[in-house]
Amino acid sequence: MSISFDLTTHAARDALGATARASLAPKPSLIGLTRAGMGEALAGIGVPQRQIKMRVAQLWHWLYVRGVADFADMLNISKDMRALLERHFSIGRPEIVDEQISNDGTRKWLFRFPARGAGRPVEIETVYIPEEGRGTLCVSSQVGCTLTCSFCHTGTQKLVRNLTAEEILAQLMAARDRLGDFPDKNTPDGAIVPAEGRKVTNVVMMGMGEPLYNFEEVKKALLIASDGDGLSLSKRRITLSTSGVVPEIYRTGEEIGVMLAISLHAVRDDLRDMLVPINKKYPLAELIKACRAYPGLSNARRITFEYVMLKDVNDSLDDAKELVRLLRGIPAKINLIPFNPWPGTNYQCSDWEQIERFADYVNNAGYASPIRTPRGRDILAACGQLKSESERMRKTDRLALEAMMIAGHGEE
Repeated sequence: MSISFDLTTHAARDALGATARASLAPKPSLIGLTRAGMGEALAGIGVPQRQIKMRVAQLWHWLYVRGVADFADMLNISKDMRALLERHFSIGRPEIVDEQISNDGTRKWLFRFPARGAGRPVEIETVYIPEEGRGTLCVSSQVGCTLTCSFCHTGTQKLVRNLTAEEILAQLMAARDRLGDFPDKNTPDGAIVPAEGRKVTNVVMMGMGEPLYNFEEVKKALLIASDGDGLSLSKRRITLSTSGVVPEIYRTGEEIGVMLAISLHAVRDDLRDMLVPINKKYPLAELIKACRAYPGLSNARRITFEYVMLKDVNDSLDDAKELVRLLRGIPAKINLIPFNPWPGTNYQCSDWEQIERFADYVNNAGYASPIRTPRGRDILAACGQLKSESERMRKTDRLALEAMMIAGHGEE
């Protein structure tokens, strides 16, 4: 049985009109800025130039090592400086609209970010998957998606906008807050993780959206996440998943250097054109060429190819043979993903026996091909299920509550 926490009210949100929202426009955040950008921001509010480097180092430590969300907690910064920072900047977390905990321990958060410019507040989902010896956070890069992959529920939503580096990092920081993954305020200054160890050990850019259609903001966020003086995640523990934006695959290897995952799902252009429409722009030959050129490839730095198993669509032994031929010579792992059904889909998950036959062939050809255990299905947190269903469920719950209230008034 899953647990859901409703952490806000629809009435309160709906009552906040456009004028009121504009008057509550958020202060610029320091989260997501590069060190140089943070220095410029401090100079812009009158911090003396001779102090900039020191102040940036202090802020970087408090934000990304200690995980503070309030300037008042930055104890080695003077009270006057903290007040100045508070007047001009924010370092807060997104609003948690909803938190659900699956019966398998998976957590899903619905985060709300404030309006930007003339836009409206936006909501995205982030998923935490605890496993033996590790914990993986699945992070979103866009609100909605523009790719319309035919088997993906998230792809049924229109793209609203890209997330900023701040909003990408805020998912990681808010998750670590909820999991108790930042040091307690009372721990010694040198302690950078809780005594029992870090809960978020891995980050995957596999949430809502196509990360490489938001390259610059994703780059800034991941370079900060992997900064050794801050959040300090190894680049080998950060994986960026793309459906195949070929030019930015080259840039990802050169400018970010994290692990790469490819949403492959088909081994023929005609089928992939249908399942992953971006293939019409960047067909398989171009995609595989970019993968072969990815910097640092080795058995220790393999590319992960994601392959959703669709019954009678892409799950034959001929498909398995072509997959092995297509990837020959690329250090790779092939994640076989049982299809996660969603309302309105025309696809079915492959039979388990067929998935195992497919996996056995690929394994025998020398490629690790684990069958991904579905996680968080009961809270719609599994691959390809993010956000749309949460919004539908929340609307349904609201209508049911309103009906109950009306019925209650009638009885009075």
